[in-house]
Amino acid sequence: MKSYLIRTSILAVFSLLLILLLEYEKFEFLDSFAEKFNDTNFAFQTKTINPDVVIVAVDEKSINYFGRWPWDRDILAQGLEKLQSADVVALDMVFSESSDADQKLATAIETLNNSVCGFFLREKATQHLTPQELDTLQNSSLDLLQSKLQKDEHFLNAKFAELNVEPILDSCTMQGAFTTVTASDQLYRWYPTAFYLQNSLYPSLALQSLRLKFNSDLDRKAANTLTLGKQKISVNDLGFVRLNFYDKQAYKTISFVDLYKGKIKSSYLQKKIVLFGVTEMGIGDVVATPMGNMYGVYLHATFLSNFLNDELIKEFPLLNYLMTILTVLSVFLVSVFIKKLYVRIFTYIGVYLFLFAVAKTLFSYNSLYIDMFYPLIALGLNVALIEFNIFYIQEKDTRFIKKAFSSYLSKELLEKLVHSKKGLELGGEKKELSILFSDIRNFTTLSEEMDDPQQLIKLLNRYFTPMTEAVMDNKGMLDKYIGDAVMAFFNAPIDVEEHAKAACTCALEMINKLNILNQEFEKEGIAPIHIGIGINTGEVVVGNMGAIKRFNYTIIGDSVNLASRLESKTKEFGVEIIISSYTYELVKEDFECKDLGFTPIKGKKEEVRVYQLISHK
Repeated sequence: MKSYLIRTSILAVFSLLLILLLEYEKFEFLDSFAEKFNDTNFAFQTKTINPDVVIVAVDEKSINYFGRWPWDRDILAQGLEKLQSADVVALDMVFSESSDADQKLATAIETLNNSVCGFFLREKATQHLTPQELDTLQNSSLDLLQSKLQKDEHFLNAKFAELNVEPILDSCTMQGAFTTVTASDQLYRWYPTAFYLQNSLYPSLALQSLRLKFNSDLDRKAANTLTLGKQKISVNDLGFVRLNFYDKQAYKTISFVDLYKGKIKSSYLQKKIVLFGVTEMGIGDVVATPMGNMYGVYLHATFLSNFLNDELIKEFPLLNYLMTILTVLSVFLVSVFIKKLYVRIFTYIGVYLFLFAVAKTLFSYNSLYIDMFYPLIALGLNVALIEFNIFYIQEKDTRFIKKAFSSYLSKELLEKLVHSKKGLELGGEKKELSILFSDIRNFTTLSEEMDDPQQLIKLLNRYFTPMTEAVMDNKGMLDKYIGDAVMAFFNAPIDVEEHAKAACTCALEMINKLNILNQEFEKEGIAPIHIGIGINTGEVVVGNMGAIKRFNYTIIGDSVNLASRLESKTKEFGVEIIISSYTYELVKEDFECKDLGFTPIKGKKEEVRVYQLISHK
């Protein structure tokens, strides 16, 4: 057991360290699987989008009414004028080419309480920003946060941007980047909080909208924690926040044509952040998310609602590692304390499902993100290693048991011993057994009469074979041959019901088999063999005894000595089989016995009552 615990502990620690390393390094080929696996978070929750987030959409209905996009900016101006009661209006689009109605659109934007005009970031471009455009854009930068960061590499850096044309650029309260970035598997799971552009840090469209709504600036309390007002925003190393998605039907959308026609009451828009974007198929940007394909404007709406509902996802890496550790520890404990394979398998699965349910519950009610992919990998690896170790040990023990006992036990008992899971380590236990000793009468004279030692050995082998068969046929264990003597016991290492009866039956069979053998000897001119058998039942110490590298499964105790002495008494009483009174009390209903009275036994103060075993009743 000790060696098993050591090996199992080593395997558990090895698998734990390996998984923790993989979890820490975030290898892309595994991390993409982890992301997909943990997308199940959104299937276990029901959330509604914040009522203060509204999308005004250039949708199919609007396209059918106004015609092909883009429209005359005079139309857009007339629609935007209807949004004056909103707290913030954010434009998820850029007007980068001049038109005759730019001034009208700019005037409409200026009439809004707060406006955020979007701009698009590029890695490559043929046109550079003018000093005047950069000066205007600089008014929207995160000066306070940037001064603390001192050109921190936690945010992505873009070299170029596509801005709105004058005078639209000047008419906006603030500018915000509406660029979004996919994960390694091309799904949009994260929302950027800010980007660097020509050494200045600019917030995203949604974050800029929140700054205006709460008239608060962004601050940074820790490397991966931003704060806006009193609310914390957990970001990754690139300044991205994990989005807590809603069902696609949850997003509140107003058709632009309904706004244009005055069907939307101004009171409905009060205290709201309005996102103006395109959702018509073919002209709007469609993005792939864990919830399926969505329009790009929905990403901004998701982040805004997450913030306003206090549903921003919180991540604590140590909690992820703790889940992995708990999984490995659980597998280790289950493998140690549960012996049946099918029970272990169900318990392994049950433990993981419990931890999985805990993680999903914490996500649903507390927006706490716990990665359950790596604990699943830890479960699979740890179970495979430990179960292989158990299988290897069991096979090794099985081979050892079969090798150690194949010559001493019947096949039936040997199979029971193999499946009983009894160990063969040094040590023993107290147990009631029936012990049998048999010995050849006048063996010394017999050996002296046979000049050829080889003939003597052959004679003994012919004798021992049927005697051993009698022991094994009656579920006994052949302990050893002591010269010409046979020692056997019953009820170990496997329990045998009515072991005293089995020992007596074995003794009678030994006599019968000897009679048959003597008939063969008579035909061959060999003198007959006569034996004496002693049987006693009592408590002994049974187990493996010897050295660590070489030991023997045997028995010791006073009851063993008594059985040996009874075998010697058969000469004195002139009978073949003598049993002790302890054995007699257990078998008297099944066998014919003769009371031989009390007899002194060497090593015992009191005389022992003995019986001659004659036959079955």
